[in-house]
Amino acid sequence: MSTAPHITVLLKEAVDALAIKPDGVYVDGTFGRGGHSRAILAQLGPKGRLIAFDRDPQAIAAGEAIGDGRFELVHAPFSDFAEALAERGVEKVDGVLLDLGVSSPQLDEAGRGMSFRFDAPLDMRMDTTRGMTAAEWLAEAPVADITRVLREYGEERFAYEIAKAIVAARAGGHVATTGQLAAIVEETVWKREPGQHPATRTFQALRIFVNQELEELSLVLPQVVAALAAGGRLVVISFHSLEDRIVKRFMRDESRPPQLPARLPVRAADLPRPKLGLVGKQVRPSDEEIAANPRSRSAVMRIAERQAD
Repeated sequence: MSTAPHITVLLKEAVDALAIKPDGVYVDGTFGRGGHSRAILAQLGPKGRLIAFDRDPQAIAAGEAIGDGRFELVHAPFSDFAEALAERGVEKVDGVLLDLGVSSPQLDEAGRGMSFRFDAPLDMRMDTTRGMTAAEWLAEAPVADITRVLREYGEERFAYEIAKAIVAARAGGHVATTGQLAAIVEETVWKREPGQHPATRTFQALRIFVNQELEELSLVLPQVVAALAAGGRLVVISFHSLEDRIVKRFMRDESRPPQLPARLPVRAADLPRPKLGLVGKQVRPSDEEIAANPRSRSAVMRIAERQAD
């Protein structure tokens, strides 16, 4: 069951940030339901090209509706970026957009098991054709591992207590549904954050872990920089602090000259140029966009441009 359509966040801002050339080659690393891809295609000329990635089979199915010879949708995680481009004979691209996190259909469809709003199988996989579900992992994971995941990926202060409660609940059978997990967390967390369900951080942590979202992001960023042509743009939209921290630090480090020992006799002019230049400040949704789409409220967009070697 899907209760709300997917609304593309920072649609105009992200596409404008790419500074699209009509005959350029672009990559949408997270197709979703195609909002950004369609807007990019609208600005490309007949010789332009757009390659998009998505892990979700339903997103791949939705992409079939785009009957455009300039467009190709790849069923793969964006960490396969370099390999997928090489297979297609693409050496350099003019821009890459990464819209991180989950889409509204993934959250709103009960069967995906990503939300505590529905009682459904505890799946949480973005790609439902491969990998271990959240329920399968929780059925075997020791307290220490569950604690680490909840603490690192959810910043959950009650991580240890929740992990113990999950393992204790396994004695009566698997924690197999979202409703079972949410109930365990509700019974365990004694101090609530105002306006937030007590299971919010637990569900976020498990989803990020199951899909290896932070690892995927760390893998793709260097591949993108290597593939960008001079003047090409990297645009990243993050939805929580863990993602944004990775993006912010990566762009910062790649926009600085190499850090050499203080006494090394090398002139600043002789140092290699930084690979990236930062473009403007971080961008957040307007009040109007947040009012129309409350899920956009945590979005942060950062932009960088590839410098000439």
